Amino acid sequence: MSAPGSAPRRVVTGHTPEGVSVVLSDGPVPVSREIPQDGVHFHEIWNTEGAPAVVRAVEPDEPTERTLAVPPPPRGTKIRINEFAPGFLDERGLQSPVHRTASIDYGIVLTGEITLVLDDSEVVLRAGDVVVQRGTDHAWANRGSEVATVVFVLVDGEFDPALVETIGGLDGLMHGGPRD
Repeated sequence: MSAPGSAPRRVVTGHTPEGVSVVLSDGPVPVSREIPQDGVHFHEIWNTEGAPAVVRAVEPDEPTERTLAVPPPPRGTKIRINEFAPGFLDERGLQSPVHRTASIDYGIVLTGEITLVLDDSEVVLRAGDVVVQRGTDHAWANRGSEVATVVFVLVDGEFDPALVETIGGLDGLMHGGPRD
């Protein structure tokens, strides 16, 4: 992984018109965002629209520039790397707002430690840990002393109507913005 705040390297493969496998691009991710007041960097790696994802020889447009939003597109996926700097907690001890998305998110901690805050509990995740986030209200907090780097793979989802009734609706459902 590159230094905190610097864009990670992304290698994208594809095909020539003759069907030969090639590297189409090799360099820093083209879309990175920072929320300085929260101490968070977002590095957009890739996203797909629809399922099954269409595999083309070459993408017509840069997929990370399609929409900068938390949830993936309908029936789509998104992969990003978030870096949470220490020392950016609000008065509640949180680094992100409490939020919910209609997606299944796989969070893989690469470095540091990050606290997942849920309605009734908190879980400290360390390098090598994986969390499967299933549409629950949650927030993140780096309460450690080093940058926490987390890869998030988001898969579009749909709430079961019985669950929506149990949780009292989908108020606060995050539909956009760069936060995870």
